[in-house]
Amino acid sequence: MLELIKTDSNNPDFITLIKQLDSYLKTTDGDDHEFYNQYNGLDTIKHVVLAYLDKTPVGCGAFKPFKENTVEIKRMFTSKTTRGQGVASNILQELESWAKQLDYKDSILETGIRQIEAIQFYKKCNYHITDNYGQYKGVKESICFKKAL
Repeated sequence: MLELIKTDSNNPDFITLIKQLDSYLKTTDGDDHEFYNQYNGLDTIKHVVLAYLDKTPVGCGAFKPFKENTVEIKRMFTSKTTRGQGVASNILQELESWAKQLDYKDSILETGIRQIEAIQFYKKCNYHITDNYGQYKGVKESICFKKAL
């Protein structure tokens, strides 16, 4: 049975999963990895959702405030062995619900154009492509999404 817990970026299981995510992204992002990685510090992340399957951490996601009424989804990841089983959908729904409880109205996120599975996933979860924001403005390798909560 899948169990979701709310925590923060100091959680050791989150840190372990992020190391797996970063290793994966280093391969798929190639030369662009250092650019993206500079915006993925954990020190500003206070809202993390972890997914456990049989007490084993198998996925994570987080959000941080972006603007007064908007959160930015960060660090979404599921282990290779649990992909396609709804883990990411459950994590994202929990993050959105949590943000909504805190009175946020919108959710935004960025992913790389090489992250085909992520792009399909966010579209399936009713995120819509929006103009690149913040540090991603003018970055051709980035694609940004937005969803009203």
